[in-house]
Amino acid sequence: MTKALSLLLLLAMVLHLLKPLALPGLRRRRDFWKIAVAAIALMMVTVLIRP
Repeated sequence: MTKALSLLLLLAMVLHLLKPLALPGLRRRRDFWKIAVAAIALMMVTVLIRP
C-alpha cells in the first residue's frame, strides 16, 4: 500500500510540473512541494495505522 501510494503521489507531482492541476492551493507549477508534504503526511499515517 505504501509503495502504491508513493508512486501515485510521485506521478501527481510530475504531472503538476508539466501542467498545473488547478486545484485550490495548486495553481502554479512551483506549488508541487505541497504534494510532497501531503505525501509525507499520508505515509506517516499509513505507518501508524499498520499493525
